[in-house]
Amino acid sequence: MGSYYSFLQSIVAGLKVTFLFFSAILICFPSFYVIQQVIGSRMTLKQMVFIILSGFVLSSSIAISFAPIVVLFQVTGGNYHFLQLLHVAIFIFSGIFGMRLMADALKFACEKKDIYPRIGINVFRIWIIILAFAGIQIAWNLRPFLCSRSEEFKLFRKYEGNFYTAIIYSIQQLANPANSYEDNVGSNENPEQDTKSESNDTTLLNLMKKPYQKIEKITDTTILRAH
Repeated sequence: MGSYYSFLQSIVAGLKVTFLFFSAILICFPSFYVIQQVIGSRMTLKQMVFIILSGFVLSSSIAISFAPIVVLFQVTGGNYHFLQLLHVAIFIFSGIFGMRLMADALKFACEKKDIYPRIGINVFRIWIIILAFAGIQIAWNLRPFLCSRSEEFKLFRKYEGNFYTAIIYSIQQLANPANSYEDNVGSNENPEQDTKSESNDTTLLNLMKKPYQKIEKITDTTILRAH
């Protein structure tokens, strides 16, 4: 994931993604377990843990399977903002399959084993949304994962904002690449160089005016002598 920037960034990004998955489970699983007990589920703690972990394992496997596609866009000169959106799309796509596996497992426990209430499936779908928002918040605080090549290596970023505005910004940069290039060029310009260039232009104009000024003086002198 972070190989777009450097090998070190890829190692750090892998550790961050692993921490992201486990921290999201640890934060959200207690609420899931308590709700299941309230609605009358007869599933054991071990069974619930296996179901949740199986979903995350499937999501991770699908995300890893997209590695050759990501490498292809990196090698062929993929844009940073495009790669950023590509990674987000991959995680969403793989996450959908992981959540579907969990829901199917709960349906099986409900219909075949009769140890899980039917209402629990609808509750689980709501819990998935909460899990997604929690994961997004954790991921935002763990950024950067990809890291732009124009930046220095950073373990964490400090600037403010949120995940949703960052996605909108990346889409805008893809839609208007010229603005992104102008912004990058403008941010790298040195005001002292601008001052020097303006002074050089003024000097050049003065040198170009001198011959014409001499011609005007000679013409005026000739006219005065004629009178």
